[in-house]
Amino acid sequence: MIKKFDFTLTEISGLYKIQPFCAYDERGYFLKDYSKEIFKENGIEYDLMEVFYTSSIKGVVRALHFQRIMQQPKLVRCVFGKVFDVVVDLRKDSPTYSKWISFELSESNQYELLIPSGCAHGYLVLEKSIVSYKCCEKFISEYDDGIFWNDPEIGINWPLESVDNKVTLSEKDKRLMSFSQFKEIIGGF
Repeated sequence: MIKKFDFTLTEISGLYKIQPFCAYDERGYFLKDYSKEIFKENGIEYDLMEVFYTSSIKGVVRALHFQRIMQQPKLVRCVFGKVFDVVVDLRKDSPTYSKWISFELSESNQYELLIPSGCAHGYLVLEKSIVSYKCCEKFISEYDDGIFWNDPEIGINWPLESVDNKVTLSEKDKRLMSFSQFKEIIGGF
């Protein structure tokens, strides 16, 4: 069986849910999750600069991160395990400003997200997972920022029952700003 690349634009402008190319046989599968040429054929200019991987245990929340300056569009995929992935539109002139949308990303469904500049990204780990980030801007620590994962104004409906209501946060993520603070300090992108 072969699955070909399929690009689905979501209700948040520039946010794509992507089915990568995958060829299955008796040995397993061969997967291609990025092709500059195929992305370009589908109207997407995306030049990779850096690739990162995170390994996380069940219950980890990796907050709602963004880079204030030199934002990092990201191609995100769960290569092992399963996560509840969330994108929040922080572009002040966008009709979906402050709207969030969620996806289940897993090794079995193989979906990936192309997250545009101006959006915050985070996820809840539903089972031990490895997530890849293919970024088209380099990570710059002094511009790294985020919004607290369960900010009531954004109101993300996290499936906490899937992790027995026990979450693990990094010290950095415990100190992130609220959405109100974001609006006061940054306003939007």
